[in-house]
Amino acid sequence: MQLLLTVLLSISGSSGRLAALPPQPGDTTLRSRIAAWRSARESAIVGELSDLLRIPNLASDSINIRRNAALLVRMLERRGVTARQLETPGSPPAVYGELAVPGATRTVVFYAHYDGQPVDTARWASPPWQVTLRDGPLTAPGGSRVIPMPQAGQRFDPEWRIYARSASDDKAPIVAMLTALDALREFGIRPSVNLKFFFEGEEEAGSGHLREMLTRHAGLLKADLWLFGDGPVHQSRKPVVSFGVRGVMGIHLTVYGPSRPLHSGHYGNWAPNPNLMLAHLLASLRDQEGQILIERFYEDVQPFTAAQAAALAAIPRMDELLAGELRLGRTEGKGAALVEQISRPGLNVSGISGGRTGSTAANVIVPEASAYLDFRLVPDQRPERIRRLLEAHLAARGYHVVRQDPDSATRRNYPRIVKVTGDGGYPATSTALDLPVSRAVVRAAERALGEAVIVEPPFGGSLPLYHFQEVLGAPLIMVPIVNHDNNQHAENENLRIRNLWDGIELYAGLLAWLGPEWSTAERPVP
Repeated sequence: MQLLLTVLLSISGSSGRLAALPPQPGDTTLRSRIAAWRSARESAIVGELSDLLRIPNLASDSINIRRNAALLVRMLERRGVTARQLETPGSPPAVYGELAVPGATRTVVFYAHYDGQPVDTARWASPPWQVTLRDGPLTAPGGSRVIPMPQAGQRFDPEWRIYARSASDDKAPIVAMLTALDALREFGIRPSVNLKFFFEGEEEAGSGHLREMLTRHAGLLKADLWLFGDGPVHQSRKPVVSFGVRGVMGIHLTVYGPSRPLHSGHYGNWAPNPNLMLAHLLASLRDQEGQILIERFYEDVQPFTAAQAAALAAIPRMDELLAGELRLGRTEGKGAALVEQISRPGLNVSGISGGRTGSTAANVIVPEASAYLDFRLVPDQRPERIRRLLEAHLAARGYHVVRQDPDSATRRNYPRIVKVTGDGGYPATSTALDLPVSRAVVRAAERALGEAVIVEPPFGGSLPLYHFQEVLGAPLIMVPIVNHDNNQHAENENLRIRNLWDGIELYAGLLAWLGPEWSTAERPVP
């Protein structure tokens, strides 16, 4: 015990103030105390985040990925967390950390990923791994200007934004988690649970080695709960606790016409046109309101539970504001709210390719046309079944389905051919909203922030959380912190400073309050 106190004192820099006691039930000042502590250290906190952001982080860039992992290990060790890299053959390293808390009876793993999406540097206003501070969003009227980083002791305007790849997705949550630990130690508050950290290094590349890694290290990663820092808060800027994500499956379709480009005047209306074939095929998959037309597609879709329906009904509606911001003259779903639409299965046509447009357009019939689709799946839908249904749908429309480019004999033998390839995808995951741990996380988050949080059932984007659920069996809950308009996965990804400060306070409150709230939630109702 004395050794632990000595370590914590040395890390926090405090001198005899460490009481090693949890905050008391009537303590409503924790957030304000943390905010005051943070206000004197803002440049150091952003500096640590900037050091992490400057390292390129594509999963395929093994040298820089390992630089990221090594830095994360050092960041954990500075907090007294035992840390190391985990690997499986051919995988980028994951970073694992562990901090045992005397007296704690439950173990919680905090998850984030440190790798990022590929970048098209020509589309960025500033280099993606050169940390740039602006006095607002680039989309603000009149834009925003680049400003210098404040020096030690100077404050950040909470509406300023940091621009860099992974500023939001997911490096800011990592820094918020570790800074929350710093803040609690400064006030002599022990976490109320044993802590583990798992920072993945290939989430944006599909998590191809994740299941093997979880299986190999299942004993090490055993816990009572996983908390995920991925994703944004609500469009209203209100905090969110999310209890699942939709699954996803990517599909590439290619249809074929003549073996070489043909003059449309000489061969049009005679040689089949792949662009038109593809347009008709895509139109057969879904209607203009988002309803998917593939036969038997909805058979595995279950109705919302009463708790899920109530949670959806309580989410603030931002539809009119968003429609105005996005210049939308209509929305799909016959007037259904955004939260309802993204709680259902979805089919999105993400890209179409065939021939040329604009200044390079030519009057030709092209040899082939392609489209990329992404299916968003809800609990109980499995990607392999959806793919079988899709291929049956294509076959029913006269298409011969192939897995690779057809040879000359195949093209002559079949009037319509479609090549279907894809990434395999993964199913949705869901944690019940009425579990004691679910109630405990919501109550601890609300206690931390001093306001109600939005409770989200499974909807929206996708993460391969099913690996964690199937291999480790622990509940999975998401507690995101970053701004909804952060441009993740696109050019000019950014982080609103206020979201970083809120995230530190949220994670600190979860660390402090989750254990007591969990115990309370498990007590039988008298």
